[in-house]
Amino acid sequence: MIKDKDNKDYIPAVGRRKRAIARVRLLKKTVKGIEITINGKDYKEYFPYFEWQEAVVAPIKVAGRENIAFSVRVLGGGQKGQAEGVRHGIARALLASDEELKPNLKKEGFLTRDSRRKERKKPGLKKARRAPQWSKR
Repeated sequence: MIKDKDNKDYIPAVGRRKRAIARVRLLKKTVKGIEITINGKDYKEYFPYFEWQEAVVAPIKVAGRENIAFSVRVLGGGQKGQAEGVRHGIARALLASDEELKPNLKKEGFLTRDSRRKERKKPGLKKARRAPQWSKR
């Protein structure tokens, strides 16, 4: 393993989406292909839908990396939010490893934190915006 001056075998990054928080580690080891472990499982097992799997590997494809390994701990939110949080974290980790990737990652929108959240319920309403049914008579 290649050791950094910080004596770490990885580059850390954090990705977020809605309530999901993903702590990503770009491992400094040689592997064949793309190896992503999420909460102790392979990413294809953790995210069973192809759409979520594609979201996770999208920044790696944009960066043009083929032999790379990530270890991810993700918590909170739903599975799609987690997948997009992992994508955000992977993009940040790739950027920390190589600054020249910034224009491509930024153009695809992988470095931007999606700040949209669930809107709070307001008093007098049934949901955030849903008002009770109104009757004239």
